Amino acid sequence: MTSPVGFTLVQLRYFLVAAERGSMTEAAAELHIAQSAVSTAVHNLEQDLRVQLFIRRRGRGLVLTPAGERLRQQARELLARAREVEREARGDGESLSGPVAVGCFVTLAPYYLPALFSECTRRHPGIELDVVEAESDQLVQALAAGRVDFALTYDLGLSAEPDLDAETVARAPAYVIVPADHPLAGRDGVELAELSGEPLVLLDLPHSRDYFRSLVAATGTAPDVRYRTQSYETVRSLVARGLGYSVLNQRPATSQTYGGGEIAELRLRDGGPPLEVKLATVGGVAQTARARAVMDLLREIAARPAGA
Repeated sequence: MTSPVGFTLVQLRYFLVAAERGSMTEAAAELHIAQSAVSTAVHNLEQDLRVQLFIRRRGRGLVLTPAGERLRQQARELLARAREVEREARGDGESLSGPVAVGCFVTLAPYYLPALFSECTRRHPGIELDVVEAESDQLVQALAAGRVDFALTYDLGLSAEPDLDAETVARAPAYVIVPADHPLAGRDGVELAELSGEPLVLLDLPHSRDYFRSLVAATGTAPDVRYRTQSYETVRSLVARGLGYSVLNQRPATSQTYGGGEIAELRLRDGGPPLEVKLATVGGVAQTARARAVMDLLREIAARPAGA
C-alpha cells in the first residue's frame, strides 16, 4: 500500500508565491491572507519534506536553497497538472483555457507574435497568452526560473545549456541590407568582402553581436562598427540614411523604414549556415495541454512561407 503524501497543494502554492516574491509579507499580500498563514505553510512544507527551502536573511528577504530551487520547478509542474485534472474531472478538459507564458527573442517578436495572437484567439479563445520579449540569455533564465513555459529564440548559446531541450522550427539565412541608392543595390547577391571598406551598423544584442561580427571576420577583414543599436528597426533606418550596411536574418515584408527611408536586401553568398529558430523548453518538464497547443500553433506559423 502506498504511503500518503504529507504535503498539500495549498502549501506548494504558498511556497511558489513566496519564492517568486522573495518575501513572506509580499506573498501574503498577493494571496490576500495573513503573513502567518504563509509562514506556517512553508514551515510545515519544510518539515514534511525534511529539507530547508529558504535562507531567511533579515533585511534581504528570502533566498532559495538548492533544494528550494528544485522544488520550485517541480511545484509549478505539479500545480499545472492538478489544474488539468480538475478541468477534466469537471468535463471541460476539451476546452483549453488558462494562462500560457511564452518567451520570445526580441527580434523574432514582430514576425511571430501577431500571427500567434490571431490564431490563438480564433482557435483557443480561453487561452491567455503572457509574452516575455527578451534576448537569449534572459530567456534561458526565464525558462530556468519557470517564468515562461517555453521560448521561441535563435540558437544563440542554447547548445551550452544542458538542461534545455530545443527543437528547430525554422531557419533564417543571413542577408545584407544597404541603402536603396547604393551602387550594389541592384545586385542579386553580394560577398561581405565587397563591403569591407564601409561602416557596419551593428545589431548590438548579446550573442547577436558576436554572430554578426564573426560573419564579417570570416572574410579576413575586421568589421568597422561605426554605429550600434539594440533596435532592429533602428538598424534599418540608419542604413536607409546611408550611414553604412548591416547583416540581418529576419526579412520584413517591406523595404520602407520607420523614418521613411528605403533599403535594399542582398543575398549573402558567404553567410555560412542559417540561424536556426528554436522552440526551447526545460528538459524533463511536461508541458500543459494548453502550452502544447500554443507550441503547435508556433510550429504551423514557422512552417509557412515568408509573408503568408
